[in-house]
Amino acid sequence: MLRLRLHPCAHFSPPPPHPALRRHLAASPLPKLPFPSAVAALRARNPPLRLAVGRAVSGERRLGVDEDEEEEDLGEALAKTRQLVECAMFASVAGLTYFLSNSLAIENYFSCFFPLPIVISSLRWGIAAGRKTMVATVLLLFTLSGPVKASTYLLMHGVVGLAMGTMWRLETNWIVSIILCSIIRAVGACGYVLVSSFLIRENILQLITVNIHASLTYILAAAGVNAIPSMDAIYVIFGTLLLLNCAFFVFILHIIYTIFLTKLEIKPSVRLPRWLDKAILS
Repeated sequence: MLRLRLHPCAHFSPPPPHPALRRHLAASPLPKLPFPSAVAALRARNPPLRLAVGRAVSGERRLGVDEDEEEEDLGEALAKTRQLVECAMFASVAGLTYFLSNSLAIENYFSCFFPLPIVISSLRWGIAAGRKTMVATVLLLFTLSGPVKASTYLLMHGVVGLAMGTMWRLETNWIVSIILCSIIRAVGACGYVLVSSFLIRENILQLITVNIHASLTYILAAAGVNAIPSMDAIYVIFGTLLLLNCAFFVFILHIIYTIFLTKLEIKPSVRLPRWLDKAILS
């Protein structure tokens, strides 16, 4: 069996300093100052060392500034990437929902939710993000269904969603938002009628007004009123009914989206009426 024996080593002490070094330190001692003052004194007594220390300090400051700028650029790039990804997701959800509902003939049941992705994108990332979502959705529908469905979505739902998201982003009043969105919806409906008339080579607007004129004349004759309404009156009645229809639709959209976004903890920026605010809080 092997046994290891440890022999004690002799204690070595460091060699004494050189006498010339002692005399040099004794002749020119450094003052007993704090560390920054000692560094300043050393830089003053040795100009080359002063220049080197100055360059090192300036290099460290420049390095710190460059690191801060790189962190800011990285954060901005990540925010833009996240915004682009969310806009693409919202556009795909809106486009596929509209495409499937239109293919299955259930568009009337889900038409209230078509502008919702544009509104959410506008509230989260700004008006420009909502516009990007609308354009991406229209391009997706143009690829899947053709220009007719894409233009229909743009006129009937896309512009309304962008207008609503813009109003809510700018923190406008509830009544002002409903009035403006109703007018935009009515203009979009008229544009949809004009596009459809161009495609089928028929004046749908004239057919609507002629039918309204015939129906109103029959009602007045049945009521015993010997009067024939003019076409100007028919146009006024048609515009009024269209605005009322659009206002009712936009009012329902405001209520549904406010409740839905509140449940998702996305607080709408629009000023809610008191009765709706109390109903949501209760």
